[in-house]
Amino acid sequence: MKLFKPLSILAAAATLGLIAVQQHSSAQTKQYLIGFSQLAFDDPWRVAFNNQMNKAAGKYSDFKLVTVNAQRDSAKQVADVENLVQQKIDLLIISPNEAAPLTTIVKKVYDSGIPVIVLDRNVLGEAYTMFIGADNKFIGTKAGAYVAKWCTTMKYRPCNVLEVTGLSGSTPAQERGAGFREGIKKNRNIKILSSVTSEWQKVKALPAAAAAFQAKTNFHVVYAHNDDSAEGAYIAAQNANLDLKKMLFLGIDGLPDKNGAIVSILQGRLGATFVYPNGAAEAIDWAHKILTKGEKPPKKITLGTDEITTENAKAACEKYDCEK
Repeated sequence: MKLFKPLSILAAAATLGLIAVQQHSSAQTKQYLIGFSQLAFDDPWRVAFNNQMNKAAGKYSDFKLVTVNAQRDSAKQVADVENLVQQKIDLLIISPNEAAPLTTIVKKVYDSGIPVIVLDRNVLGEAYTMFIGADNKFIGTKAGAYVAKWCTTMKYRPCNVLEVTGLSGSTPAQERGAGFREGIKKNRNIKILSSVTSEWQKVKALPAAAAAFQAKTNFHVVYAHNDDSAEGAYIAAQNANLDLKKMLFLGIDGLPDKNGAIVSILQGRLGATFVYPNGAAEAIDWAHKILTKGEKPPKKITLGTDEITTENAKAACEKYDCEK
């Protein structure tokens, strides 16, 4: 009997120790479900965005990422988010198709206690955990300033601009347009003769720009809200037999893929682009800090940009590791 008690105590202690180890192990291996509501998969910037999101999430073994495609339909995106919530996501990352239609659902998710990281395009108000994105108005202003300088160098008076906008109603389109108008104020000779929409898509930019070129042939600059649309406008100008050597085509995104703007500049189509970072890596890193460490993030993170032109495109290609 003297031996029984110590052995019983040891066995009990061992059992408790095993339970504690199991509980600790369970805590260490807790899996988090991250819902990512992407507004579309149909343009190069969004494809790169998705790839970088998957790569970033892959760094964390305790993260499972579920990505859904709203197909540029705000009503569908609302339904997508509701479906993600039903799947019991631990955190929502969303790039809203439009600001106003997505504001209510984002607020609903946030108010329910689920952290929400808004990327690229913002919603109205501040009912979300954090926003990560570049300053679209600042980038638009830089594009406008570049055009103002180019028009001065070319001595065009007036210097006529065709603007190819993104999706009407989206915050990036509004801000890139407003910023551009601020930037061109430095040159009073610049006139925006026409503004057409492409909804960020090359396939829609081509006919829209073609119609503009058919109506007026005296354009000197095509400012597109994204590079893919600038490429569409370039093809339209080529088809219209315009003198491309006397024109400037520029956009925003600065993707390094083989069909992206950096390569396009090197090949002589686009004249300039401005890098628009997507914030995927930053969003995933903050999601991990929020869920695993309980950290409180800043309400807003503004990402930087790079101006890429014919002068520095080769160096930019090396910096951003262009696809060959």
